[in-house]
Amino acid sequence: MANTRSVLITGASSGIGRAIAIDLAAAGMQVFGTVRSKEDGLTLAQASPAGAHGIIPVEMDVCDMESVRAAAATVAEQCNHRLWGLVNNAGISVASPLEYLPIEAFEEQMDVNVTGVLRCVQAFLPLLKPTPGRIVNISSMSGRIGFPMVGAYIASKHALEGLSDSLRLEMKVFGIEVSVIQPGSIETPIWQRSQARAAKLMATMPADGHRDYKAMLQEAQNSAESGGSGGTQPQACADVVRHALTAKRPRTRYPVGQDAKRALFFKRWLFSDRRLDKVMLRSMGLSSL
Repeated sequence: MANTRSVLITGASSGIGRAIAIDLAAAGMQVFGTVRSKEDGLTLAQASPAGAHGIIPVEMDVCDMESVRAAAATVAEQCNHRLWGLVNNAGISVASPLEYLPIEAFEEQMDVNVTGVLRCVQAFLPLLKPTPGRIVNISSMSGRIGFPMVGAYIASKHALEGLSDSLRLEMKVFGIEVSVIQPGSIETPIWQRSQARAAKLMATMPADGHRDYKAMLQEAQNSAESGGSGGTQPQACADVVRHALTAKRPRTRYPVGQDAKRALFFKRWLFSDRRLDKVMLRSMGLSSL
């Protein structure tokens, strides 16, 4: 493995992370993919492309610093303490009106999507410095644009964008490039998991909340269902991650999907915040609000 570029991907058991792992392994890289269980690890290892380096599953919880450090030690032994890429993909989505969002649910959202990234950066950076390698953070178009009913998720992705900007500047001294991926709606299991998590939160919300936010809750439900079945394929994310890891001059940001590219263009060049609010609410059938 001494002459092979090694890459670690968090949250590689399904969706975007799994697609990235398979793609990079097919491209000739040695891939370490973090999973939460032995069963997920076995399934991921079996997905290794024929003739490629096998995908090596590593059990890790991004919310547990000791678990992250143990994973870094395991990877270090197998890659000769030289890691080419760290892809921070692990994430969850918490959906609820902010007025009724339990604080512990908000803290979990931030712990996984933001603090978890920092834990991984701190643990794996000693392996990236000798290369020097690349860091790729999977954000979202939601890192630039707000949407109703997913305020906790939006906050986490806005925070990840800011963290990535500061990290990119700090890493210049080591020659390490930092890129952010900004997907729109991607067809992955996160939609089903988000719906299940949202259902539990909705069950604890009082009747006033269901009444006041009825229209937005219904539209959020519709969006989650359509996003899960009609979104961009995860391979589109894998393609831009591969570019970020291999290009001589990688981009700082990669929007993925026509919805993300269109929305980010409008946000940057055409609309004020208030104008974009009106357009967004109208697109959701909520123009009367």
